[in-house]
Amino acid sequence: MRSPPRPRRPVPARLVAAAVLLSALAGGAAAGAAIAGDGYGRGRRLYMRNKVLEMFYHAYDNYMTYAFPHDELKPLTKSFTDSLSNLTEFERGVLWLSENLTFDVDARINLFECNIRLLGGLISGHILAKEHSSHLKDGPYQDQLLHLAENLGSRFLPAFETPTGLPYAWINLKYGVMENETTETSTSGCGSLILEMGALSRLTGDSRYEAAALRALRKLWSMRSSLNLVGTTLDVLTGKWIEYSSGIGAGVDSFYEYLIKAYVLFGSEEYWDMFHSAYLAVQKYFRHGPWYHEADMRTGEATHWQLTSLQAFWPGLQTLLGDVAAANISHREFYNVWQRFGVLPERYLLDFGMLHPTEKYYPLRPEFAESTFYLYQATKDPWYLEVGEAIIGSLNYYTKVDGGFASVRDVSTMKLEDHQHSFFLSETCKYLFLLYDDSFLRNQNYIFTTEGHPLPIRSTWHEIIPTTHVPSNWTFVKDDSQPFRVSALSSQVCPETIFRQSVGSPWESACHVPDVLPTHRCRTDDDCGVEAVSCRRRTCSMAGYCGLWLGVY
Repeated sequence: MRSPPRPRRPVPARLVAAAVLLSALAGGAAAGAAIAGDGYGRGRRLYMRNKVLEMFYHAYDNYMTYAFPHDELKPLTKSFTDSLSNLTEFERGVLWLSENLTFDVDARINLFECNIRLLGGLISGHILAKEHSSHLKDGPYQDQLLHLAENLGSRFLPAFETPTGLPYAWINLKYGVMENETTETSTSGCGSLILEMGALSRLTGDSRYEAAALRALRKLWSMRSSLNLVGTTLDVLTGKWIEYSSGIGAGVDSFYEYLIKAYVLFGSEEYWDMFHSAYLAVQKYFRHGPWYHEADMRTGEATHWQLTSLQAFWPGLQTLLGDVAAANISHREFYNVWQRFGVLPERYLLDFGMLHPTEKYYPLRPEFAESTFYLYQATKDPWYLEVGEAIIGSLNYYTKVDGGFASVRDVSTMKLEDHQHSFFLSETCKYLFLLYDDSFLRNQNYIFTTEGHPLPIRSTWHEIIPTTHVPSNWTFVKDDSQPFRVSALSSQVCPETIFRQSVGSPWESACHVPDVLPTHRCRTDDDCGVEAVSCRRRTCSMAGYCGLWLGVY
């Protein structure tokens, strides 16, 4: 998942080659032999697993043959080549990067993109190389990728030298921040750096990287509105918002993703506190039934009623949280749109029921496949495997060409364009593969970065062991005979787990707080809870019943 940056100047070919290689290394290393059973059928699962592997190698091999180490693959003008084994290709990739990759180049790069693609890929590749070092044929692994990651991370640090601590969106790898550089950045651009830079600090013992990313995140969070909403773009020098309209899509998406994943990876309650407040605000002000519109961060009033393909990551995030019921509702609506068009359009206008007039394309994005994978992991419902079949079928039918997989320029005509993004390898194929073969995940817990790079969850990386977090919000004690009334989110428990343990669980979603009485009768607002779907506080009416009497606000 990522928010698209501004159009940028071409960067040296070796940086692009490194991004694609790192995407492939983490993807190829995920292959395993064990196949789980859940009633879907072992043979059918194995067939779909191999189908995804064919897709991956068709895209990867054509890049390696016709584009590497230059810019991106143009699949419409290329053709097929034979594949190589996973481990050999992994080893070759590590060796090529250690011998050829340098960041001492006069290149203006986007900090966010370089962080999630290159830095994240180097860190993840390093961890995988350490785990598989005994299998490398050309001698033991000598931390080459980590040394490259540290070199790259040090070149990021000048971007954070601003009065606010918010980093510039663009930086020159050789010369740092250039004169007259733009001071505008996005919420994702300065709020989605903590996983990679935090991991780099944990691996090297150099705290500067995590400190810089955390300072930026704290500043960004301090700029939230009284509704706990953030905007989309801001000025890094003044710390003022430029665009107040916001949602869960482009420009903001990975900000929310990295809050919850940073909590899982590093164990700091600070990340949980931020995510807790941010999630409730999203559910309260952005959600409309199964969809999420955009709203003004200052008032909560809706600004744009539209579906964007980047929003499809949200059900996966909700699944990590345990809010599976809410995730499933939105996921099914995304699937309905997928079935209607054959793929997921970049932007769909909900208020007009039509495609956006200019953003009709589908660039092989992974977000819907990602959420499908997470929901299957949480539920083991074979229906999600059938959704995966539909995704794989569409990709092969509409986008596969001799030279790889081409993006769709217009979903209404299925006309293709000569472009295969690296995230098709690092995420789309990876999540589809893991949907049918999750053996890579069985002996180790991982979180995936927004570019699909796996990072292991290690107790040694945790600042503290997470403790039960019960803030004052929505916590009531009526008398000694009544229990605490808190949401699952406030109690840091998984509502999905509770559902399975007790059919009569009072929790219906992560934010739900039941009314005191099952009859919903009340004397004061304190007798009322929090509505399960919208996460809005219920109030007591003059007639003595709990409900959303104050209307939509």
